[in-house]
Amino acid sequence: MAYENIRLEHDGAVATLTIDRPKALNALNNKTLQEIEAAVRSLGSDTRVLIVTGGGEKAFVAGADIAEMASLSESQAQEFAALGHRAFALLESLTIPTIAAVNGFALGGGCELALACDFIYASEKAQLGLPEVGLGVIPGFGGTQRLTRAVGRARAKELVFTGARIDAAKAKEIGLVLEVLPAEGLLAHCRSVAAKMLKNGPLAIGKAKRVIEQGADKDLTEANTLERQGFAELFGSEDQREGMKAFLEKRPAVFTGK
Repeated sequence: MAYENIRLEHDGAVATLTIDRPKALNALNNKTLQEIEAAVRSLGSDTRVLIVTGGGEKAFVAGADIAEMASLSESQAQEFAALGHRAFALLESLTIPTIAAVNGFALGGGCELALACDFIYASEKAQLGLPEVGLGVIPGFGGTQRLTRAVGRARAKELVFTGARIDAAKAKEIGLVLEVLPAEGLLAHCRSVAAKMLKNGPLAIGKAKRVIEQGADKDLTEANTLERQGFAELFGSEDQREGMKAFLEKRPAVFTGK
C-alpha cells in the first residue's frame, strides 16, 4: 500500500512506522490516522518488533491536526475520536513488542500515540504533554486513561488539568519514559533493544505481553491464574522444545514462532 503521511519500513523482523508530515510537525489528521491503522493491520507474522517514530528533527507527533479539528461538529468529533481510539487500540493489541522512539514534540495525540506502545524511549530534545484543555477540549485518543495507568491518578490529573509540557528528564522521573538518549542515538538504542528481543521466543513474548496487560487490572489471585495458564499453554510448542533443548545443549536457540 502506498502511504502519503507515514512510512512503513522493514529491516528483517523489525518494522519502523514513521509519521511523516514534518511540515505539519507530524500532526494527526484523519488520513494519517487511517494510514496508521492500515499499516498496523498490514504487519505479518514475519514482523516481531515495531518501532514508532516521527519524521524530521522537531517532532514525534505534535498533536492532532487543529486546523482539521477546529470546525468539527459534535458528531464529527465523535467519529474523529473513534478513529484515533481504533487505530491506537489496534496498535496496543499487537502481540509483538512496540517501542515509541520519541524524537521531539509528543503532545496531545502524539503523547497518546506513544502511550499506546509498550514503552517509550525519548530524545533529550523531547517534550511530552496533553495540552488539550488549553483548546477547550480533553484528550480524545485514550490519553486520560493510558496516562493514568502509566503515572498514577494524581500525576495524570496534574498534567491534564495544567496542560503542561514536560521535558524528557521529567517524563523519565515520573515513569512515563524509560530512558532518555542523545538525539543521534535514539533509534540505534531502540534497535538494540529490539535485537535483544529477537533472540527470545516470540510466542513467549506475546504470551507475556498478554498476561501483563490482562492481569494489570485484576486482583493478584486472578492475575496469577492468568500467568499459570499462560505458562502451561506454551508447553508443547516447538519454541518451548527448542528453547529448552538449546539450553541443555549450550547453544543459541533458533525460534520459529511455532
